[in-house]
Amino acid sequence: MTAPKTGIIAGLRLKLHHLHTGESIDVAYKEGGQYSDQGVGMLNHFLRDHRTQDTADYDPREFDLLHALLVKLGKPNATIDIVCGYRTPFSNNFLRTRSADTGVAEHSQHMLSKAIDIRIPGVSTLKLRNAALALGMGGVGYYPTSQFVHVDVGPVRQWQFGGGRGTQMASTHTRKHGRRRA
Repeated sequence: MTAPKTGIIAGLRLKLHHLHTGESIDVAYKEGGQYSDQGVGMLNHFLRDHRTQDTADYDPREFDLLHALLVKLGKPNATIDIVCGYRTPFSNNFLRTRSADTGVAEHSQHMLSKAIDIRIPGVSTLKLRNAALALGMGGVGYYPTSQFVHVDVGPVRQWQFGGGRGTQMASTHTRKHGRRRA
């Protein structure tokens, strides 16, 4: 006698570690192709603005992007280090005005809950950037000096900040109004 096929799609999980709060989370955010309200809610809280403690409702496609990135890298169970998640306008302005050129966009996708800056232990920043670009799921910013990659579910585009012969921001995609989108 054979077991009946259930047709159940396995759930999708993310393991994250926040570098500023020291918190870690291992959460199922999607089950059977449906987003889990509880899982997404836990991720929204985890990715809160660590300066103000404000939360926002993330575009859940951002979580799918993170999961797809891990799969692309052949590390579906790896932990992602979070450098920055959601930013309030206050935090975004604070980061933008710390020095003459910070690489922080005035109209950042972070403020729309559509962006996360990440590292994956054991994966080079260049390899992480290349994998994110290959997905074609949104914006990819490469920050080799600070050693993180920005991934968002906004328009598909790419840029680099720092790490190259004095070039602070180079884009291979023309953006309206010449704004950076970090």
